[in-house]
Amino acid sequence: MAYPVAMDTHPAFPPELWERTPLAIRAHIEMLEGQVPTLTSMVHTLQEQVRTLEERRNQPSRNSSRPPSSDPPQAQRPKRLRGQRRRGGQPGHPGQTRPLVPVEEADEGVVLTPERCSGCHAPFVEDDPTPFRHPVLEMPPIKPVITEYHWPQLVCPACGATTRAPWPEGVPSGPYGPRSHATVALWTGSYRLSQRTPPQVMADLCGVPLSASTISQSEQVTTAVGAEPVAEARAHGQAQAVAHVDETSGRQGGKRAWLWGGVTRMVTVFLSRMSRGGQGAREL
Repeated sequence: MAYPVAMDTHPAFPPELWERTPLAIRAHIEMLEGQVPTLTSMVHTLQEQVRTLEERRNQPSRNSSRPPSSDPPQAQRPKRLRGQRRRGGQPGHPGQTRPLVPVEEADEGVVLTPERCSGCHAPFVEDDPTPFRHPVLEMPPIKPVITEYHWPQLVCPACGATTRAPWPEGVPSGPYGPRSHATVALWTGSYRLSQRTPPQVMADLCGVPLSASTISQSEQVTTAVGAEPVAEARAHGQAQAVAHVDETSGRQGGKRAWLWGGVTRMVTVFLSRMSRGGQGAREL
């Protein structure tokens, strides 16, 4: 039985040209054609990536998480819908401006009076009873006040005893005064700065050198000084007929803690405890 013999042809070439093509060239052409599907897929993938990047580049801030400053120049602002308010102050809204302080409270006054008319150069003979006022508020230069106490000890010529004057009441034994401790407590307490930041702020802003270890010591001094008024405030809150008590959790020393708060009409007292039990409420 005779089987048909397939002709060695190529669909892209005429049969007579393909027959005259050397075998090595035929093999190379067939190898390149075998890579066409892979190359086509890579081209399609790259085209999709380019399309995605172009869409992202032209994406405005109003429908994405990008900031408005990243919008391209051709991006159009969204049209304001009917009934939608414009940004900023609305018509009829009273302006919020800083009120002028009384003239007598200014530390210095500078009068800028012109001598002659800017048009005809004639001299002025009258003053403006209601001139335009432009106050400028400036921070005063902060320089620490250093008080040095000399505490000599004297030897009695009669009995040989050594005597010093009594230490003045209110003079701290450490190198920092009460206002310095209060300022540190403000940084670390109300402003919640870390232990590393207050030394730099005190040195740069106030001219008071402090070390990181001094911050903890200053906090302890302030806590000891404030113990008595805090006790008075707590006693006042406990004596009130109505008090609102609540708590919230947080971290203290790497452990979970609770901050209890007792609110009355005049005084609010806080209490930090390592437990959420009712003992904290009872202490308040």
